[in-house]
Amino acid sequence: MNKEDVNKQPTQAVALRYNEENVAPQVIAKGKGYVAENILNAARKNLVPIYQNKTLTSMLMAVDIDREIPPDLYTAVAEILAYVYRIDQKNKKNPKISL
Repeated sequence: MNKEDVNKQPTQAVALRYNEENVAPQVIAKGKGYVAENILNAARKNLVPIYQNKTLTSMLMAVDIDREIPPDLYTAVAEILAYVYRIDQKNKKNPKISL
């Protein structure tokens, strides 16, 4: 193991869900290392957009699963929702065809 491996932080991932029934988005999955890679692979497989922000991910890791995000994270998560909305709108204009 070299010096870079010792200092490298494990991959982290948090999955959020938002619908009109909830006041705020909920954390529905989270994990580090192998679990995080599984979350990311599931997102890719299901064509779920992935937004990368290590600082926000670290803050969301503190939220329990099935809990809504705290109000102090609303603005940051709203940026993610806007990003996903733009991707969805772009894909509607240029739908991908898979064969």
